[in-house]
Amino acid sequence: MRGFADYNPIAAAVYFLAVTGIAMFCMDPVILALSLAGALVTFALLCGQGGRAHWYTLGLFLVMALINPLVSHNGVTVLFVMNHNPVTLEALLYGVAAAAMVVAVLYWFRCFSCIMTSDKLLYIFGGLSPRLALILSMTLRYVPLFGQQAKKVKQAQTALGLYKEDNLIDSFRGGMRVFSVMVTWALENGIITADSMTARGYGLGKRSRFRLFRWRAGDVLLLTGSLLLAGLALMGVHARAFTWYPAIAAAPMDALAIAGYGAYGVLTLLPAIIHAKEAIKWHCLISSM
Repeated sequence: MRGFADYNPIAAAVYFLAVTGIAMFCMDPVILALSLAGALVTFALLCGQGGRAHWYTLGLFLVMALINPLVSHNGVTVLFVMNHNPVTLEALLYGVAAAAMVVAVLYWFRCFSCIMTSDKLLYIFGGLSPRLALILSMTLRYVPLFGQQAKKVKQAQTALGLYKEDNLIDSFRGGMRVFSVMVTWALENGIITADSMTARGYGLGKRSRFRLFRWRAGDVLLLTGSLLLAGLALMGVHARAFTWYPAIAAAPMDALAIAGYGAYGVLTLLPAIIHAKEAIKWHCLISSM
């Protein structure tokens, strides 16, 4: 069973670039709703995380949606007046749309981080800039190591009795001690890594590339489909201009706009479609045994 995470990293990166780029630079409410729904479905399939992560994003959504009508008073439809400042319907709906855009993009980036591991990023950037790919992969590797080491240091200091007093000053001092230890650990680990790379002959000659990933027919289809669907979605968005201020207005819905919305909807659900196809295929193989 070949899921979305098993596709070629270049095809997957182009997909995330297409679906996220349209959501980031488009304030059409239909596009934003499709992006948010597709991001939630993809996040549930690829990452399988929930609970507290969803509560954080829900809080961010509510805060952003409520802040905009309080700081922006544009619009012609006044709902009420607070502190001699009008709160308009247009500003409220624009805040909801902006919050949906930010939350959707955050979910897409979470899906990207779940799919794009350090070896995949090294594969993508290795041909363009080997040094940049090496720095990026090492950074992604050291971030979780830094967190794990900081947790070990804090546990060791707690066992030594350095957190006896439960107050803000003691916690601040303990945090500074952990930070000082972690800075020393990071510098020492960086020197060891540099010496190890020098001992292995890094940078002495032309480097060869080991390609762990290969192109298949499904990868080409994913890449081509992502580009075609994104292009059709952009054409549909351009055909139906949507404005928020001073009054909400949009061009009439035509066939091109409907096709653009449908294309972007399919684009956001491509991982779910791939997952469903592979699940049906796996079920058929088991049934035939």
